[in-house]
Amino acid sequence: MSSVSTRVADTIKDLVMSGIDTKQSPKPAPKDTFWQALRKAGTELWLDTGDIDEARKVWTAEMTALTTNNTLLNREIQKGIYDDFIKQANKILPEMPRKERVMEIAFILNARHGLRLVQEFGGRVSVELHTDLADDLEGIVSYGKRFHAISPDHFIVKVPLTATGLLGARKLRELGIPINFTLEFSARQNALATIIAKPNYLNVFLGRLNAYVADNGLGSGDLVGEKATLASQRAVRTASKGNPEPTRQIAASMRGAEQVELLAGVDVYTMPTKVAHQAHETLKPVFSDQTAKDYEVTLKDSVDPTAVRIEDLWTVGNDVLNFAREIDRNPPSTGVQLAELAHRAGIGELFPRLSAEELATIAKDGKIPVHATWKDRVQRHEVAVDSLLNLAGLASFTADQADLDHRIESLI
Repeated sequence: MSSVSTRVADTIKDLVMSGIDTKQSPKPAPKDTFWQALRKAGTELWLDTGDIDEARKVWTAEMTALTTNNTLLNREIQKGIYDDFIKQANKILPEMPRKERVMEIAFILNARHGLRLVQEFGGRVSVELHTDLADDLEGIVSYGKRFHAISPDHFIVKVPLTATGLLGARKLRELGIPINFTLEFSARQNALATIIAKPNYLNVFLGRLNAYVADNGLGSGDLVGEKATLASQRAVRTASKGNPEPTRQIAASMRGAEQVELLAGVDVYTMPTKVAHQAHETLKPVFSDQTAKDYEVTLKDSVDPTAVRIEDLWTVGNDVLNFAREIDRNPPSTGVQLAELAHRAGIGELFPRLSAEELATIAKDGKIPVHATWKDRVQRHEVAVDSLLNLAGLASFTADQADLDHRIESLI
């Protein structure tokens, strides 16, 4: 983790904010009856993009926020639009190891681009931590606090689902910092996060759930992510009733316009601009709350259900709830300790013990793990679809973060 003095942090904040006025209201966006109808069904509307030009094409008065991540930010950085800014940021930093310097500049870029989105659209923006911090408790808290200090009214800090991330997000929430907990794929993961970390928002990456089933030849993939998202919505509402603030469910990784209709009523959508445009062009502006729906999902007849355990995506067992409540009462000091306690409680598959070689296999396979590689371990409850997708998602973000870091290195 890069550690900077208060003076340097203030200098960085000044650079990030230079020439940007987030207090001045942007030009009013047009109102749209289509999106008004969806809002009336109970869903808040966000865009999942870092591309300002693309967001302008679909942004309306009914939209309230944008989400970025390591992948989306990298796409903007690779355009070269921040090359001069990177050099400027490098000049203000004191001597520090090269790796820490790169991480610090990556933070600066994330905050700067987030502020540009705020200035352009006036909403809130979810900003993501460097992937090297996923298992760094001190780093999560430190950088989370610094994001918040730059734009307390607009930034929501994204923290990934790791054992350490649960504890880091919890500490940031205790400081009153808004959190968007990310890289979740099941109702049980989100019930766990709601009770332990108490985030403002959390996600189901539903498109990847559908793709896992379809790409691995387990079934059509239809409605897998939708069923898991709606189950998570209900579980989160129940689990957060005793929290100081309710946790809100985000439907993320939306892949098609039909999902906009099928998930109406979920607390929040974060839509890629392509999905938002398709929905607006193809759907009728008539929506009703679907959150009580329990869609039916089927696998191929030739697939052994015990080798997939697909029901774990929408089932929240008492073992998970009891574990989460115990951690909430007696939180451990480190993520390693939390993961070990999960194994003792019989839910270690949520934080699987994998070798470096196995993690490399997940990274190599991309966002969708190859099920055949893992089916025996899935049957033995050593890993699960949700934990595999979580690890694959983090590995994918890590690869894009490395690409972004490489561009920084080439310029300093």
